Amino acid sequence: MKGNHAYVLWAIEVIENYILNGKVIDIPEYIPHQLIETQAGAFVTLHNDDQSLRGCIGTFMPTQKNLALEIRENAIAAATRDPRFNAVSPEELDHIIVSVDVLSQPVECKNLEELDPKVYGVIVESGYKRGLLLPDLDGVDTVQKQLEIAKRKAGIGNHEAVKVYKFEVNRYH
Repeated sequence: MKGNHAYVLWAIEVIENYILNGKVIDIPEYIPHQLIETQAGAFVTLHNDDQSLRGCIGTFMPTQKNLALEIRENAIAAATRDPRFNAVSPEELDHIIVSVDVLSQPVECKNLEELDPKVYGVIVESGYKRGLLLPDLDGVDTVQKQLEIAKRKAGIGNHEAVKVYKFEVNRYH
């Protein structure tokens, strides 16, 4: 598995231990203190060597007591429970590139001019249906395209009223 940042190295350690040994590892003492002292939503994304998506699972709001646990849970889920893919096999581990996105608190948008798909991710919400799209994705160059994809992911029809939230990410490779 490939990645350089401490957050990504933690995700890799988690995935490798889970795939190879079936173990959910505890947080090691050497983990950066920011991971222990921070709560935030986070996404863990896996790509193959050819840059094709291999898994992506995350939370837009924190669900764990710290970011280290948030990354751990989402890393395991991205590798084993993304419904679009089979679980990662031990043979694939050397060919997977990992990134970790740490999300800011979502803010409701008053108008669409506030959005920029290169800078902000979006959350669309209609009743109990909710869809999220991370920022700065290949092929997503307009606000309309970004919202269209997020709505489709949520099962929200084109004519349904939606609330739109924006958030920023710090992306680590």
